[in-house]
Amino acid sequence: MLYTDSLNQAIQTSVDLLRSGDARALARAISTVENRAAGWSELLKALFPHTGKARIIGLTGPPGAGKSTLVDQLAKHYRKEDLTVGIIAVDPTSPYTGGAILGDRIRMQDHFGDPGIYIRSMATRGSLGGLARATADAATVLDASGRDLVMIETVGVGQDEVDIVRLADVTIVILVPGMGDDVQTIKAGIMEIADIFVINKSDREGAERVEREIRALQSLATRHDRWTPPIVKTVASEGVGTGELAKAISDYESFLKKENLEFTKNVENWQERLIEMLRDAMLEKARASIDDGTLQRYAAEIAEHKRDPYTLVEEILGEMARIT
Repeated sequence: MLYTDSLNQAIQTSVDLLRSGDARALARAISTVENRAAGWSELLKALFPHTGKARIIGLTGPPGAGKSTLVDQLAKHYRKEDLTVGIIAVDPTSPYTGGAILGDRIRMQDHFGDPGIYIRSMATRGSLGGLARATADAATVLDASGRDLVMIETVGVGQDEVDIVRLADVTIVILVPGMGDDVQTIKAGIMEIADIFVINKSDREGAERVEREIRALQSLATRHDRWTPPIVKTVASEGVGTGELAKAISDYESFLKKENLEFTKNVENWQERLIEMLRDAMLEKARASIDDGTLQRYAAEIAEHKRDPYTLVEEILGEMARIT
């Protein structure tokens, strides 16, 4: 009982400090939810009533598209408008250490002295879809801290890069000239999730070709909300086109409000996220019920065709239901 009271007091103190703008409290809170440390769930429960105000902007696209540089320029733009910004940069994970292996945050060092911008790198840790498993929780913490905008820059792994749509209010897909037929090859994945297209490095030869390919793909299908994603050309390294991109983001938000689609989109996002959360919770429960030795024995029996995996999974689920 004393431990529970102490934990609750610590969580309330953390929430109060975080809400007051304490950067260290914010960093500790994100670390707590990312590492699933003691009290992480209670902390998120306490923070959730303070969320729902920040705009969540997701930026994705293939490696080398200049996502980090574009995020950097957008952050500068919004800071000039006196808006506070949180940035979550999801990096690929080293298969050996579990740590992030990209150094993209180096490009954002100009912001480190600005209390109005908070930057956090997160490793995917093997998650599919390019999003770290705890990215949504980190966004919740940043939202609760009072940030006006939260920008999420994802790994950029091609067709699997679709998880961002479950989290972002606005999804931006960044492409670059010189991709050849890559626009065609990724059309079944990230092409459909874009609310806004950006052709970065548009001063390069081939920018018009990329734009034509996007237009051609858009002509093949109409979105259910009847929004036609605009195409914005940028040269992020020089800050060109940043204002136009910010306007496109604002235009899309205005469209959602005008068509009364904000709440509908939010419900759809939460429906997908709830399924994801349930999947994670059930997987953790199943994994906790099977020790490594038993799992290895099951795997060996399946490899030797002594039993089939389908019946085994049914048995495990049945045992979990019985215990529950």
